[in-house]
Amino acid sequence: MKSKEFHVVLEQLKTLSSKQRRLLEKALTSPDPREKVRDILENKGTDAPDLGCPHCGGEDLYRWGVRSGLQRYRCRACRKTSNALTGTPLARLRHKEKWLVYAEALKDGLSVRKAAERCGVRHTTTFRWRHRFLTKIRDAKDTTFQGIVEADETVFLESCKGERNLPHRPPRKRGGKASERGLSEEQIPVLIVRDRHGSTTDAVLPDRTKATLAPILTLILKGDALLCTDGALAYKAVAREYGIPHQPVNLRQKQRVRQKVFHVQNVNAYSSRLKEWMRRFHGVATKYLPNYLGWRRLLEKETSSSQDFPERCLRLAIHEFQPIKET
Repeated sequence: MKSKEFHVVLEQLKTLSSKQRRLLEKALTSPDPREKVRDILENKGTDAPDLGCPHCGGEDLYRWGVRSGLQRYRCRACRKTSNALTGTPLARLRHKEKWLVYAEALKDGLSVRKAAERCGVRHTTTFRWRHRFLTKIRDAKDTTFQGIVEADETVFLESCKGERNLPHRPPRKRGGKASERGLSEEQIPVLIVRDRHGSTTDAVLPDRTKATLAPILTLILKGDALLCTDGALAYKAVAREYGIPHQPVNLRQKQRVRQKVFHVQNVNAYSSRLKEWMRRFHGVATKYLPNYLGWRRLLEKETSSSQDFPERCLRLAIHEFQPIKET
């Protein structure tokens, strides 16, 4: 608003009734969702580092006006402009004032259409938001594991939801079931690794062979970590080849616990919660499965966090911060 127009408004305030003054005061003191989102995106009031120019990495930036409610900067080195969202998954998305409401919908695990109803936007918008929000969250996996580390696989039915050309089978409706029991071409294996302190990572696997498991397990199992799994031969081969302490549990012979401490009940309980939570989506497209795995990891760690979940979720969606580890 220009200065002249602002002074006109000030003069009009003198004509307000007492009730109108109270309503105006309430409107002025109520937090504006657009300002709150802007403060989060621009890291106001936090210790988050300034990442510099997203185009060239330069640190010599200066203000270059305001666009779409966000401060814009120009780099002295490459002369390109940017704002807090440039180069992030949330760049060029609209309705920023509704992002905190949508983050709350993520916390509640709402479907695309129910989230759209809550936010007052189209379902195509919340579908786009879902996978943009989850892009960085998907990769925010724990990398430090200690003590007894449990590993096991769970399987999800292959889904080509949203694809026009199905490769080898007729379409199913609302999830469906596999045509045969056990692991087959219809099932997608997912490795879940979790220690007794809550550190968790996962990976969608092409198969369950030693060559597939070794790069994942050797990357995270270091120091005093001890691997505890079922009796699958692939885990034994990896542990033997790379010198990883390993304690298998023979579930086929109904051996649930060894020496009162070695078991895979922790990771299996997590898998059970994951599968139960995923049922609400009636089948997740396999190409988006890593996003949903990251979503569930976020819920497991952040819902009991002392920080506000929507704000934390929004920060994680644009910054490569690791989720807070509960103690």
